[in-house]
Amino acid sequence: MSASRGSGTTDALGPDPIPGSELLAALLDGMDAALCAFGADGAVTHWNREAERILGWSAEEAVGRPGFAGWAVRSADAGEVQGRLMAAMDAPGRQVHEFALLRKDGGRVLVRMQSAGVRGADGRPAGVYCAFSEVHAQIDLERSIALSEAMFEDTSWGVVLVDVDLRPTVVNAYAARALGGGRTTLLGRPLAELVVQGVEGLEGALQHVLAEGTPSASAPAELWVTLRTSDGDRRRCWRSGFLQLASPLAEEPVPLGVGWLFQDVTAQKVAAQEADRARFRSNQLYRACRSAAECEDPMEAATTYLDYALAGFADHALIDLLVGERLVRAAATPADVPGPCLPVTGGGFPVRYVPGHPALQAVDRTGSVRSSAAASEGSWADERQWPKDSVHALCAVLRSRGRTLGVVTFLRSPHRPAFERPDAEYAESVAARVATAVDLSQTLPSPSAL
Repeated sequence: MSASRGSGTTDALGPDPIPGSELLAALLDGMDAALCAFGADGAVTHWNREAERILGWSAEEAVGRPGFAGWAVRSADAGEVQGRLMAAMDAPGRQVHEFALLRKDGGRVLVRMQSAGVRGADGRPAGVYCAFSEVHAQIDLERSIALSEAMFEDTSWGVVLVDVDLRPTVVNAYAARALGGGRTTLLGRPLAELVVQGVEGLEGALQHVLAEGTPSASAPAELWVTLRTSDGDRRRCWRSGFLQLASPLAEEPVPLGVGWLFQDVTAQKVAAQEADRARFRSNQLYRACRSAAECEDPMEAATTYLDYALAGFADHALIDLLVGERLVRAAATPADVPGPCLPVTGGGFPVRYVPGHPALQAVDRTGSVRSSAAASEGSWADERQWPKDSVHALCAVLRSRGRTLGVVTFLRSPHRPAFERPDAEYAESVAARVATAVDLSQTLPSPSAL
Protein backbone atom coordinates (compact mmCIF):
# COMPACT_ATOMS: atom_id res chain seq x y z
CA MET A 1 0.00 0.00 0.00
CA SER A 2 2.86 2.29 0.75
CA ALA A 3 4.29 1.67 -2.69
CA SER A 4 1.07 2.64 -4.43
CA ARG A 5 1.07 6.00 -2.62
CA GLY A 6 4.70 6.76 -2.96
CA SER A 7 4.64 8.32 -6.40
CA GLY A 8 3.80 11.84 -5.16
CA THR A 9 1.23 14.09 -3.59
CA THR A 10 -1.06 13.89 -6.60
CA ASP A 11 -2.32 10.43 -5.57
CA ALA A 12 -2.83 11.52 -1.96
CA LEU A 13 -4.84 14.62 -2.90
CA GLY A 14 -6.81 12.93 -5.67
CA PRO A 15 -6.49 12.91 -9.40
CA ASP A 16 -7.29 16.60 -9.82
CA PRO A 17 -5.71 18.72 -7.03
CA ILE A 18 -6.57 22.40 -6.61
CA PRO A 19 -3.80 24.64 -7.96
CA GLY A 20 -2.19 26.97 -5.43
CA SER A 21 -3.56 30.14 -7.01
CA GLU A 22 -7.13 28.79 -7.05
CA LEU A 23 -6.84 27.66 -3.44
CA LEU A 24 -5.64 31.12 -2.43
CA ALA A 25 -8.50 32.75 -4.31
CA ALA A 26 -11.02 30.47 -2.59
CA LEU A 27 -9.58 31.30 0.82
CA LEU A 28 -9.64 35.01 0.14
CA ASP A 29 -13.23 34.91 -1.15
CA GLY A 30 -14.40 32.96 1.90
CA MET A 31 -13.15 35.51 4.42
CA ASP A 32 -15.47 37.92 6.21
CA ALA A 33 -13.07 40.85 5.87
CA ALA A 34 -12.60 42.79 2.65
CA LEU A 35 -9.11 42.09 1.29
CA CYS A 36 -7.08 43.60 -1.52
CA ALA A 37 -3.38 43.67 -2.40
CA PHE A 38 -1.07 45.86 -4.43
CA GLY A 39 2.14 44.95 -6.19
CA ALA A 40 5.32 46.94 -5.81
CA ASP A 41 4.25 49.06 -8.78
CA GLY A 42 0.94 49.96 -7.06
CA ALA A 43 -1.33 47.82 -9.27
CA VAL A 44 -4.15 45.81 -7.69
CA THR A 45 -3.26 42.10 -7.59
CA HIS A 46 -6.00 40.60 -5.34
CA TRP A 47 -9.63 41.53 -4.67
CA ASN A 48 -12.04 39.28 -2.73
CA ARG A 49 -15.84 39.00 -2.62
CA GLU A 50 -16.25 41.06 0.56
CA ALA A 51 -14.44 43.95 -1.10
CA GLU A 52 -16.81 43.54 -4.04
CA ARG A 53 -19.81 43.58 -1.66
CA ILE A 54 -18.70 46.79 0.04
CA LEU A 55 -17.63 48.76 -3.04
CA GLY A 56 -19.53 47.05 -5.86
CA TRP A 57 -16.46 46.53 -8.05
CA SER A 58 -15.86 42.93 -9.10
CA ALA A 59 -12.43 41.26 -9.07
CA GLU A 60 -12.35 41.37 -12.88
CA GLU A 61 -12.88 45.14 -12.77
CA ALA A 62 -10.43 45.78 -9.93
CA VAL A 63 -7.42 43.52 -10.50
CA GLY A 64 -4.78 45.13 -12.70
CA ARG A 65 -5.84 48.73 -12.10
CA PRO A 66 -2.99 51.10 -11.11
CA GLY A 67 -4.15 51.92 -7.59
CA PHE A 68 -7.50 53.40 -6.55
CA ALA A 69 -7.26 56.60 -8.59
CA GLY A 70 -10.32 57.47 -10.63
CA TRP A 71 -12.52 54.52 -9.66
CA ALA A 72 -12.35 53.66 -5.93
CA VAL A 73 -11.07 57.04 -4.74
CA ARG A 74 -11.73 60.57 -5.93
CA SER A 75 -8.96 61.84 -8.17
CA ALA A 76 -8.25 64.68 -5.77
CA ASP A 77 -7.59 62.21 -2.91
CA ALA A 78 -5.91 59.46 -4.96
CA GLY A 79 -2.34 60.66 -4.46
CA GLU A 80 -2.58 60.92 -0.70
CA VAL A 81 -4.41 57.58 -0.35
CA GLN A 82 -1.99 55.74 -2.61
CA GLY A 83 1.00 57.25 -0.87
CA ARG A 84 -0.19 56.24 2.58
CA LEU A 85 -1.00 52.70 1.44
CA MET A 86 2.26 52.10 -0.36
CA ALA A 87 4.22 53.56 2.56
CA ALA A 88 3.28 50.43 4.51
CA MET A 89 5.54 48.45 2.17
CA ASP A 90 8.62 49.83 3.91
CA ALA A 91 7.16 50.45 7.38
CA PRO A 92 7.34 47.81 10.14
CA GLY A 93 4.11 46.26 11.45
CA ARG A 94 0.61 47.30 10.43
CA GLN A 95 -0.69 50.73 9.56
CA VAL A 96 -4.30 51.75 10.29
CA HIS A 97 -6.07 54.36 8.17
CA GLU A 98 -9.56 55.64 7.53
CA PHE A 99 -10.44 56.50 3.95
CA ALA A 100 -13.55 57.61 2.07
CA LEU A 101 -13.78 55.19 -0.88
CA LEU A 102 -16.12 55.31 -3.86
CA ARG A 103 -18.72 52.68 -4.63
CA LYS A 104 -19.35 51.61 -8.16
CA ASP A 105 -22.75 53.34 -8.01
CA GLY A 106 -21.06 56.65 -7.12
CA GLY A 107 -21.78 56.59 -3.41
CA ARG A 108 -19.09 57.08 -0.81
CA VAL A 109 -18.30 54.78 2.10
CA LEU A 110 -15.96 55.40 5.00
CA VAL A 111 -13.72 52.40 5.66
CA ARG A 112 -11.11 51.54 8.25
CA MET A 113 -8.15 49.86 6.58
CA GLN A 114 -5.17 47.97 7.95
CA SER A 115 -2.21 47.69 5.60
CA ALA A 116 1.07 45.82 5.89
CA GLY A 117 4.00 45.26 3.61
CA VAL A 118 4.69 41.99 1.79
CA ARG A 119 8.25 40.83 1.12
CA GLY A 120 9.42 38.49 -1.57
CA ALA A 121 11.62 35.42 -1.27
CA ASP A 122 14.70 37.64 -1.48
CA GLY A 123 13.49 39.76 1.44
CA ARG A 124 12.82 42.85 -0.65
CA PRO A 125 9.47 44.72 -0.51
CA ALA A 126 7.12 43.09 -3.00
CA GLY A 127 3.85 44.88 -2.33
CA VAL A 128 1.14 45.69 0.20
CA TYR A 129 -1.91 43.80 1.39
CA CYS A 130 -4.91 45.59 2.91
CA ALA A 131 -7.87 44.48 5.00
CA PHE A 132 -10.75 46.89 5.37
CA SER A 133 -14.33 47.11 6.61
CA GLU A 134 -17.00 49.75 6.81
CA VAL A 135 -16.40 52.04 9.76
CA HIS A 136 -19.91 51.65 11.12
CA ALA A 137 -19.49 47.85 11.12
CA GLN A 138 -16.17 48.22 12.92
CA ILE A 139 -17.72 50.61 15.40
CA ASP A 140 -20.60 48.19 16.01
CA LEU A 141 -18.08 45.44 16.72
CA GLU A 142 -16.09 47.67 19.05
CA ARG A 143 -19.26 48.70 20.83
CA SER A 144 -20.22 45.06 21.29
CA ILE A 145 -16.80 44.27 22.71
CA ALA A 146 -16.89 47.34 24.93
CA LEU A 147 -20.36 46.40 26.16
CA SER A 148 -19.21 42.88 26.97
CA GLU A 149 -16.19 44.16 28.86
CA ALA A 150 -18.26 46.75 30.72
CA MET A 151 -20.85 44.16 31.77
CA PHE A 152 -18.13 41.98 33.23
CA GLU A 153 -16.80 44.80 35.34
CA ASP A 154 -18.33 45.81 38.69
CA THR A 155 -21.87 46.59 37.47
CA SER A 156 -25.16 46.63 39.41
CA TRP A 157 -26.22 43.33 37.81
CA GLY A 158 -24.67 39.91 38.06
CA VAL A 159 -23.61 38.46 34.71
CA VAL A 160 -22.73 34.79 34.31
CA LEU A 161 -22.00 32.93 31.07
CA VAL A 162 -22.97 29.27 31.42
CA ASP A 163 -21.86 26.58 28.96
CA VAL A 164 -24.05 23.75 27.62
CA ASP A 165 -23.09 21.67 30.68
CA LEU A 166 -24.55 24.42 32.92
CA ARG A 167 -21.16 25.34 34.37
CA PRO A 168 -20.05 28.99 34.70
CA THR A 169 -17.41 30.02 32.18
CA VAL A 170 -17.31 33.78 32.84
CA VAL A 171 -18.47 35.54 36.03
CA ASN A 172 -18.44 39.26 36.73
CA ALA A 173 -17.59 40.82 40.09
CA TYR A 174 -21.23 41.30 41.20
CA ALA A 175 -22.10 37.66 40.47
CA ALA A 176 -18.96 36.43 42.24
CA ARG A 177 -19.95 38.29 45.41
CA ALA A 178 -23.54 37.05 45.17
CA LEU A 179 -22.44 33.43 44.71
CA GLY A 180 -19.90 33.68 47.50
CA GLY A 181 -16.67 33.02 45.61
CA GLY A 182 -14.00 34.53 43.39
CA ARG A 183 -14.32 35.23 39.68
CA THR A 184 -11.91 32.41 38.86
CA THR A 185 -12.73 29.93 41.63
CA LEU A 186 -16.35 29.68 40.46
CA LEU A 187 -15.46 28.73 36.88
CA GLY A 188 -16.30 25.20 35.81
CA ARG A 189 -18.00 24.25 39.08
CA PRO A 190 -21.51 22.70 39.03
CA LEU A 191 -24.18 25.09 40.25
CA ALA A 192 -25.27 22.50 42.83
CA GLU A 193 -21.99 23.10 44.66
CA LEU A 194 -22.91 26.75 45.11
CA VAL A 195 -26.68 26.61 45.63
CA VAL A 196 -28.03 24.40 48.45
CA GLN A 197 -31.73 24.85 47.68
CA GLY A 198 -33.42 26.17 44.55
CA VAL A 199 -30.79 24.86 42.13
CA GLU A 200 -33.44 22.73 40.37
CA GLY A 201 -35.40 25.82 39.35
CA LEU A 202 -32.26 27.64 38.19
CA GLU A 203 -30.97 24.71 36.15
CA GLY A 204 -34.45 24.13 34.71
CA ALA A 205 -34.56 27.72 33.46
CA LEU A 206 -31.07 27.41 31.92
CA GLN A 207 -31.94 24.12 30.18
CA HIS A 208 -35.16 25.60 28.81
CA VAL A 209 -33.29 28.54 27.30
CA LEU A 210 -30.70 26.22 25.79
CA ALA A 211 -33.41 24.10 24.17
CA GLU A 212 -36.06 26.69 23.29
CA GLY A 213 -34.14 29.95 22.99
CA THR A 214 -34.50 33.26 24.78
CA PRO A 215 -37.91 33.56 26.50
CA SER A 216 -40.32 35.91 24.76
CA ALA A 217 -41.70 37.23 28.05
CA SER A 218 -40.06 40.50 28.99
CA ALA A 219 -40.58 40.22 32.76
CA PRO A 220 -37.57 38.78 34.63
CA ALA A 221 -38.07 35.64 36.71
CA GLU A 222 -37.68 35.77 40.49
CA LEU A 223 -35.81 32.76 41.87
CA TRP A 224 -35.43 32.00 45.60
CA VAL A 225 -32.23 30.11 46.40
CA THR A 226 -30.28 29.13 49.50
CA LEU A 227 -26.50 29.59 49.29
CA ARG A 228 -23.85 27.78 51.29
CA THR A 229 -21.39 30.31 52.73
CA SER A 230 -18.71 30.38 55.40
CA ASP A 231 -21.20 32.15 57.67
CA GLY A 232 -23.89 29.50 57.13
CA ASP A 233 -26.74 29.14 54.67
CA ARG A 234 -28.24 32.34 53.25
CA ARG A 235 -31.61 32.60 51.52
CA ARG A 236 -31.62 35.04 48.61
CA CYS A 237 -34.03 36.16 45.90
CA TRP A 238 -32.55 36.82 42.44
CA ARG A 239 -34.46 38.65 39.73
CA SER A 240 -33.10 36.88 36.66
CA GLY A 241 -33.12 37.16 32.88
CA PHE A 242 -31.73 34.61 30.44
CA LEU A 243 -30.35 34.90 26.89
CA GLN A 244 -29.42 32.04 24.60
CA LEU A 245 -25.92 32.42 23.19
CA ALA A 246 -25.54 31.06 19.64
CA SER A 247 -22.60 31.16 17.25
CA PRO A 248 -23.03 33.77 14.48
CA LEU A 249 -20.55 31.89 12.30
CA ALA A 250 -22.55 28.68 11.90
CA GLU A 251 -25.04 28.18 9.06
CA GLU A 252 -27.68 27.33 11.67
CA PRO A 253 -27.63 28.75 15.21
CA VAL A 254 -25.68 26.41 17.48
CA PRO A 255 -26.23 27.06 21.22
CA LEU A 256 -22.97 27.93 22.93
CA GLY A 257 -24.54 28.42 26.34
CA VAL A 258 -26.71 30.88 28.23
CA GLY A 259 -26.14 34.43 29.39
CA TRP A 260 -27.64 34.75 32.87
CA LEU A 261 -28.22 38.25 34.23
CA PHE A 262 -29.52 38.69 37.75
CA GLN A 263 -29.92 41.17 40.55
CA ASP A 264 -30.26 40.45 44.26
CA VAL A 265 -33.68 41.77 45.35
CA THR A 266 -33.84 39.97 48.69
CA ALA A 267 -34.12 43.16 50.73
CA GLN A 268 -37.03 44.46 48.63
CA LYS A 269 -38.83 41.10 48.68
CA VAL A 270 -38.39 40.67 52.43
CA ALA A 271 -39.64 44.21 53.02
CA ALA A 272 -42.70 43.53 50.87
CA GLN A 273 -43.38 40.26 52.69
CA GLU A 274 -43.06 41.95 56.07
CA ALA A 275 -45.44 44.70 54.97
CA ASP A 276 -47.97 42.10 53.78
CA ARG A 277 -47.61 40.18 57.04
CA ALA A 278 -48.05 43.30 59.16
CA ARG A 279 -51.12 44.27 57.13
CA PHE A 280 -52.65 40.81 57.56
CA ARG A 281 -51.96 40.70 61.29
CA SER A 282 -53.39 44.17 61.80
CA ASN A 283 -56.54 43.09 59.99
CA GLN A 284 -56.75 39.95 62.15
CA LEU A 285 -56.48 42.01 65.34
CA TYR A 286 -59.22 44.31 64.07
CA ARG A 287 -61.52 41.37 63.33
CA ALA A 288 -60.68 39.79 66.68
CA CYS A 289 -61.63 42.98 68.55
CA ARG A 290 -64.94 43.15 66.68
CA SER A 291 -65.76 39.54 67.52
CA ALA A 292 -64.57 39.76 71.14
CA ALA A 293 -66.79 42.79 71.70
CA GLU A 294 -69.83 40.58 71.05
CA CYS A 295 -68.80 37.96 73.64
CA GLU A 296 -70.79 38.06 76.87
CA ASP A 297 -68.22 35.93 78.70
CA PRO A 298 -64.82 37.67 79.00
CA MET A 299 -63.02 34.31 78.92
CA GLU A 300 -64.70 33.54 75.61
CA ALA A 301 -63.43 36.88 74.39
CA ALA A 302 -59.89 35.88 75.47
CA THR A 303 -60.02 32.64 73.46
CA THR A 304 -61.51 34.54 70.51
CA TYR A 305 -58.42 36.73 70.35
CA LEU A 306 -56.26 33.60 70.16
CA ASP A 307 -58.37 31.98 67.44
CA TYR A 308 -57.85 34.97 65.17
CA ALA A 309 -54.17 35.25 66.08
CA LEU A 310 -53.46 31.62 65.15
CA ALA A 311 -54.28 32.14 61.45
CA GLY A 312 -50.97 32.03 59.57
CA PHE A 313 -49.05 32.46 62.83
CA ALA A 314 -49.00 29.26 64.91
CA ASP A 315 -50.53 25.79 65.22
CA HIS A 316 -51.40 25.71 68.92
CA ALA A 317 -52.18 28.22 71.67
CA LEU A 318 -52.35 27.76 75.44
CA ILE A 319 -53.44 30.01 78.32
CA ASP A 320 -51.88 29.32 81.72
CA LEU A 321 -53.05 31.53 84.59
CA LEU A 322 -51.30 32.21 87.87
CA VAL A 323 -53.03 30.73 90.89
CA GLY A 324 -50.89 31.57 93.83
CA GLU A 325 -47.38 30.81 92.63
CA ARG A 326 -48.30 28.06 90.18
CA LEU A 327 -49.54 28.14 86.61
CA VAL A 328 -52.88 26.47 85.90
CA ARG A 329 -54.07 25.52 82.41
CA ALA A 330 -57.15 27.67 81.66
CA ALA A 331 -57.64 27.22 77.89
CA ALA A 332 -55.99 25.38 74.98
CA THR A 333 -56.40 24.32 71.40
CA PRO A 334 -56.76 20.54 70.74
CA ALA A 335 -53.42 18.74 70.94
CA ASP A 336 -54.04 16.24 68.13
CA VAL A 337 -56.32 17.96 65.60
CA PRO A 338 -56.76 21.59 64.50
CA GLY A 339 -59.49 23.38 66.38
CA PRO A 340 -60.47 26.51 68.30
CA CYS A 341 -59.01 27.50 71.64
CA LEU A 342 -61.48 26.44 74.37
CA PRO A 343 -61.54 26.80 78.16
CA VAL A 344 -60.52 23.71 80.12
CA THR A 345 -63.69 21.92 81.24
CA GLY A 346 -64.27 21.67 84.97
CA GLY A 347 -61.40 23.88 86.01
CA GLY A 348 -57.72 23.33 85.33
CA PHE A 349 -55.00 21.68 87.32
CA PRO A 350 -51.54 23.06 87.98
CA VAL A 351 -49.20 22.38 85.06
CA ARG A 352 -46.05 20.45 86.02
CA TYR A 353 -43.55 22.84 84.51
CA VAL A 354 -39.93 22.09 85.47
CA PRO A 355 -37.66 24.95 86.58
CA GLY A 356 -36.38 26.93 83.63
CA HIS A 357 -39.49 26.25 81.55
CA PRO A 358 -40.06 29.03 78.94
CA ALA A 359 -43.49 29.86 80.48
CA LEU A 360 -41.92 30.30 83.92
CA GLN A 361 -39.16 32.41 82.41
CA ALA A 362 -41.75 34.68 80.80
CA VAL A 363 -43.41 35.17 84.22
CA ASP A 364 -40.08 35.93 85.89
CA ARG A 365 -39.00 38.38 83.18
CA THR A 366 -42.49 39.84 82.61
CA GLY A 367 -41.68 39.62 78.91
CA SER A 368 -41.58 37.26 75.94
CA VAL A 369 -39.45 34.12 75.64
CA ARG A 370 -38.70 32.22 72.42
CA SER A 371 -37.52 28.64 72.33
CA SER A 372 -36.91 25.93 69.69
CA ALA A 373 -36.07 22.25 69.82
CA ALA A 374 -32.63 21.06 68.78
CA ALA A 375 -32.43 18.44 66.06
CA SER A 376 -31.50 15.75 68.62
CA GLU A 377 -34.26 16.59 71.13
CA GLY A 378 -37.01 14.13 70.22
CA SER A 379 -38.81 14.49 73.57
CA TRP A 380 -38.56 18.28 73.68
CA ALA A 381 -42.33 18.91 73.55
CA ASP A 382 -43.25 16.13 76.01
CA GLU A 383 -40.79 17.39 78.60
CA ARG A 384 -42.41 20.83 78.44
CA GLN A 385 -46.03 19.57 78.58
CA TRP A 386 -46.80 20.71 75.03
CA PRO A 387 -48.38 18.93 72.03
CA LYS A 388 -45.99 16.36 70.52
CA ASP A 389 -45.67 18.05 67.11
CA SER A 390 -44.37 21.29 68.65
CA VAL A 391 -40.79 22.36 67.84
CA HIS A 392 -40.98 26.16 68.24
CA ALA A 393 -42.51 28.06 71.17
CA LEU A 394 -43.22 31.67 72.03
CA CYS A 395 -44.42 32.54 75.54
CA ALA A 396 -45.85 36.02 76.19
CA VAL A 397 -46.73 37.19 79.69
CA LEU A 398 -50.29 38.35 80.50
CA ARG A 399 -50.18 41.70 82.30
CA SER A 400 -53.12 43.88 83.32
CA ARG A 401 -53.39 46.72 85.84
CA GLY A 402 -49.75 46.22 86.82
CA ARG A 403 -50.25 42.55 87.69
CA THR A 404 -49.02 39.37 86.05
CA LEU A 405 -52.01 37.15 85.36
CA GLY A 406 -50.31 34.30 83.53
CA VAL A 407 -48.80 33.31 80.21
CA VAL A 408 -50.08 32.71 76.69
CA THR A 409 -48.01 30.23 74.66
CA PHE A 410 -47.94 29.92 70.87
CA LEU A 411 -46.52 26.71 69.37
CA ARG A 412 -45.40 25.84 65.86
CA SER A 413 -44.90 22.46 64.20
CA PRO A 414 -41.84 21.55 62.05
CA HIS A 415 -43.33 22.88 58.78
CA ARG A 416 -43.14 26.45 60.13
CA PRO A 417 -40.00 28.51 60.82
CA ALA A 418 -38.85 29.47 64.30
CA PHE A 419 -40.38 32.54 65.94
CA GLU A 420 -38.50 35.78 65.37
CA ARG A 421 -38.53 39.20 67.01
CA PRO A 422 -41.43 40.58 64.86
CA ASP A 423 -43.44 37.51 65.88
CA ALA A 424 -42.79 38.28 69.53
CA GLU A 425 -44.06 41.83 69.05
CA TYR A 426 -47.26 40.52 67.49
CA ALA A 427 -47.69 37.95 70.27
CA GLU A 428 -47.30 40.71 72.87
CA SER A 429 -50.05 42.73 71.16
CA VAL A 430 -52.36 39.71 71.30
CA ALA A 431 -51.36 38.97 74.91
CA ALA A 432 -52.27 42.51 75.98
CA ARG A 433 -55.83 42.01 74.68
CA VAL A 434 -56.08 38.53 76.15
CA ALA A 435 -54.87 39.83 79.53
CA THR A 436 -57.58 42.52 79.57
CA ALA A 437 -60.26 39.91 78.91
CA VAL A 438 -58.83 37.52 81.53
CA ASP A 439 -58.65 40.32 84.09
CA LEU A 440 -62.27 41.17 83.37
CA SER A 441 -63.31 37.51 83.75
CA GLN A 442 -61.64 37.39 87.19
CA THR A 443 -63.25 40.62 88.28
CA LEU A 444 -66.82 40.05 87.08
CA PRO A 445 -69.01 37.13 88.13
CA SER A 446 -69.51 34.40 85.57
CA PRO A 447 -72.54 35.01 83.26
CA SER A 448 -73.89 31.58 84.28
CA ALA A 449 -73.95 32.67 87.93
CA LEU A 450 -76.15 35.66 87.21
